[in-house]
Amino acid sequence: MLSKQRRSSVSMVRVFSVLSILFCPSYIFAASKDIHSLAATMDILWIVIAAILVFFMQTGFALLESGLSRAKNAINVIMKNYVDICVGSLAFWFIGFGIMFGDNPSGWFGVTHFMVNDVSAKTFALLFFQTMFAATAVTIASGAMAERTHYNGYLVGAIFTTALIYPIFGSWAWGSLFTGKGWLAQMGFIDFAGSTVVHSIGGWVALAGIIVLGPRIGRFSSDGEIRSIPGHNLTYVAMGGFILWLGWFGFNAGSTAQANDSIGQIALNTHMSAVAGAVSTLLGLIITRRALSVSTIVNGSIGGLVAITAGCASMSPFFAIVTGFVAGFVVVLGQQILEAFRLDDVVGAVPTHGFCGAWGTLAVGMFKTGDLFSVTQITIQVVGIIAAFLWAFPAALIMYMIIHRAIGLRASTVHEQRGLDFSEHSEMGYPEFQTQILHKGRH
Repeated sequence: MLSKQRRSSVSMVRVFSVLSILFCPSYIFAASKDIHSLAATMDILWIVIAAILVFFMQTGFALLESGLSRAKNAINVIMKNYVDICVGSLAFWFIGFGIMFGDNPSGWFGVTHFMVNDVSAKTFALLFFQTMFAATAVTIASGAMAERTHYNGYLVGAIFTTALIYPIFGSWAWGSLFTGKGWLAQMGFIDFAGSTVVHSIGGWVALAGIIVLGPRIGRFSSDGEIRSIPGHNLTYVAMGGFILWLGWFGFNAGSTAQANDSIGQIALNTHMSAVAGAVSTLLGLIITRRALSVSTIVNGSIGGLVAITAGCASMSPFFAIVTGFVAGFVVVLGQQILEAFRLDDVVGAVPTHGFCGAWGTLAVGMFKTGDLFSVTQITIQVVGIIAAFLWAFPAALIMYMIIHRAIGLRASTVHEQRGLDFSEHSEMGYPEFQTQILHKGRH
C-alpha cells in the first residue's frame, strides 16, 4: 500500500513539473537565472572574505618579524610591513596584475589589463585577492633583512618585486585570466595556492637580500663562532604565528575562487600540515637536545603551512600530514645550512618560505590523489622549482646590488648599533626603556 502511494506521489510531481514547464516557462527560467546569479555573488563574496583573511596575515608577519628583532628596531620592522603593502598594492595594480594575469599569447608574461578600471565583478574580486598575495610575497624579505637595511632601499626593492619579479613568474605558472597560458601551466605544473609562486619567490628574494646586505654586526665572530641575537618579544612571535595560521585558511581555501564543496578539505589539509610541521620541529629539537625554542616551533608550523599551499587541493589529509611533518625538519636543517654559510636571516624566512615552498611543490608530484609518485608530474614540478630559483634569485640579486650602489641598502654601523627606529624614523618603540639610545654607537 505504501509503495503504491509513493508511486502515486512521484507521478503527481512529474505531472506538475511538466505542467510548470508548459504553462510557466518564464518563471522557471527566471528562477534558474536568479540561482545562477546568486551562485556568482556567493563566489565573489567568498573571494573577498578570503582576501581579507590574507590581508590580516600582514599583521601576523609584522608581529612575528618585530618580535624576532631587537627592541631598538621594532618600529622599523612594523613600518616595513605597513608600507610595503601600500606601495606594493599600487605597483601591482599599475603593472603587476597585467604582467601576471593579462593576455599571455607568448606564455611568458601578460601584455594587457594594466591599471585595471573596467573588468567584470569577479575579476575585480580576483584583483583584490591577488593583490594580497603579492603583498605576502614581498613582505617575506623584510624579516630576513631586518635590523640593518635602509628603509628607502627596502621600499624600492618592494616595488620592483611586486611589479616585476613576482608577477613574471606568476604569469608562467598561473597566467592568464583571459587569453593565453603560461608555459609552466601548459606543462601541467601544479601550485594551487603558491608554495613556489608566492613563498619560494619571496624566499629567494630574501636570500638575495641577505647576501647583498651581509650579516648584522656581531652575528658571526672572526673565528667562525655563531652568536645568537635574540628577539625582544617572543609573545609577539607566538601571536604572529597564530594570526598567520588563521589567515592561511583564506590563503589556501580562497584560491578555489569559488564557494564550492572543496573548501572543507582544503582547510583541513592546511591545518593538519601546520600541526605536523610544529610537532616534527618539536621532535627534532628534542632529538638533538636543543632548547624548545618558541620561534623555531612557530616557524615549523609556518613551514607546514607553506609546504601544503601547493597541494592542499590535490592531497588526502594523510599526505598533507606527511608534507607538513617533513617541512618541520626542513625548517630546522635549513636554518643550520644558512648559519654554516654565515648568512644572517633574522626570522628564518629563507628556510621557512624558500626551502619549504620548494619541498611542498615537489610533494604535489609525489602525493597527488589518484596519481601517486608520478614520474612525469614530479619532473614537471622540479622544472617549476628550478625555474623559480633561476628567475627570482638572480633578478633580486641584481636589483639589490643596483639599489645598494644607487641609494644605499645597508645602514651605517652607528645607525645599526643605535637602532633603525631612531635613525630611520626618529621614533622609539619603547621610549621609557630607551632613554640612553642617542648616546650609543661609535662613529
